[in-house]
Amino acid sequence: MGIDIEPTGAALGAFVSGLELGKLDTCMSDTLTEALGEHGVLFFRDQDVSPEAHIAFAESLGEIDVNAYFSPNEAHPQIAEVRTRPENTYVIGEAWHTDHSYEEAPALGSILVARQLPSRGGDTAFSSMYAAYDGLSDGMKETLRGLRAVHSSYEAFGVGLSKLPEAERSERFQEGYRFGPDVVHPVVISHPVSGRPVLYVNRSFTTRFDGWTVAESRPLLEFLFEHGSSVEFTYRFAWEPGSVAMWDNRCTWHKALNDYRGETRLMHRITVKGCPIAA
Repeated sequence: MGIDIEPTGAALGAFVSGLELGKLDTCMSDTLTEALGEHGVLFFRDQDVSPEAHIAFAESLGEIDVNAYFSPNEAHPQIAEVRTRPENTYVIGEAWHTDHSYEEAPALGSILVARQLPSRGGDTAFSSMYAAYDGLSDGMKETLRGLRAVHSSYEAFGVGLSKLPEAERSERFQEGYRFGPDVVHPVVISHPVSGRPVLYVNRSFTTRFDGWTVAESRPLLEFLFEHGSSVEFTYRFAWEPGSVAMWDNRCTWHKALNDYRGETRLMHRITVKGCPIAA
């Protein structure tokens, strides 16, 4: 089976055609892993992906990392349900972030399948942290190479969601959810596949620099957060029935756009385990 990988023309992303997800051999999986490391995010159209095929596709890439935050699909607990109801004011993931940066071994990637889409809106924006790093001055690059940063799940899932109405807050958590300890990662990492330098901080989970106070960290982190979301580093993906997106959590940010108030959006997400990251 031949596949075609066509870059979007933006700073990141490529459209993949010529394959049926869930029916991949090892060679195909390796090809997709390499393409993911190069382009940051891969998009697939016109896919008929059953939950079983979704799981098989993820397992062809690595071990599934079950997210303890999202509610699982009842029949397939490996799949997290990312659901927005008509009455919700908050959309899961509406701030720029990268999945699972608060873990010692951050996730390799996430695979999102469209199940129920609103009549309008609901796109997902992605940003390249390869391009964000490359766009920094030499002096800033040198400064950042010596820094490490603290990543926390509590900041987003605890403090952040505590501000929501009770009805929205309570449905976000599985029963028995426990926050893990904060972790520390290099601010500039070497991508495990491409070897390229990557800016590795994000607004949702990075709280401060290691050895710095929150107040001392805030100005530089805010600069990096604004820099990383610059339009020239981004690509906006419009979902359609049968669409699938797979992104590399080590070299991209993403966010869900909250522009379909009063409608339902249901996505199925599986996250694939990664490895520890190095400076």
